[in-house]
Amino acid sequence: MDWIKEKFHRAGSPRYFYLGSYAWILGCYIVGIVLLGAGTVWGLWFTPPDRVQGEVFRIIYMHVPAAHLSQLIYIATAVAGFVYVVWRMKMANVFMVAAIPIGAWLTAIALFSGIVWGIPTWGTGWVWDARTTSVLAQLFLFLGLIALRQVIPDEHRAMMAVAILAMIGVLNIPIIKYSVDWFTTLHQPASIQIGRPVSIAMSMLWPLLINTIGMYLLMAGVILARMRNLVLDRERETEWVRSRFSQSAG
Repeated sequence: MDWIKEKFHRAGSPRYFYLGSYAWILGCYIVGIVLLGAGTVWGLWFTPPDRVQGEVFRIIYMHVPAAHLSQLIYIATAVAGFVYVVWRMKMANVFMVAAIPIGAWLTAIALFSGIVWGIPTWGTGWVWDARTTSVLAQLFLFLGLIALRQVIPDEHRAMMAVAILAMIGVLNIPIIKYSVDWFTTLHQPASIQIGRPVSIAMSMLWPLLINTIGMYLLMAGVILARMRNLVLDRERETEWVRSRFSQSAG
């Protein structure tokens, strides 16, 4: 148990994170871009058209990864908020600041791509059903977290408010996830469900999985890079930052 405590405390150290994050960022960028490029090319040019939707289904290779990752980022933000409220860990604060705008952008991309997909598929780009409304609520939650941090001048109070709102807002995630099962919606059910046969052809599934992993890794790299810059800015007056950059200058 002692090594778990040690790892936990080291993970909360801005200095340890800064010194150890560069390789992870580089790896996430390289592998993420390669996978995202490969999955996109495969999905757009080498996958057969859907027998019902035709060519328009190809937007799935952007829509689904963005939608899934935006929800995962919100859950991670809520977990980081809990860690910040309970343990006052600096890196939880840094993660929230870095990740929330990325989650907002991904949610906006998921909504926009869903509208583009819906117009030829359903004959409408928007309906106020449970799935689209709950995803829109997630976008408003992300924007609310950004605004809340900016309007409260004291950083600690601002991040406490952000953490609490994030934890409350995570209740929206099950609604997004199960809305197509609980309510009548235009949105189709999930193609991949645990314990059930996959309802998407494997020729379409593989590039989707590759794109999803690629987007996960690329956005992980972006968030880590943003965290690294935030750490450097916040710790610029500390001895370890001064000594590190004085050595670099020398």
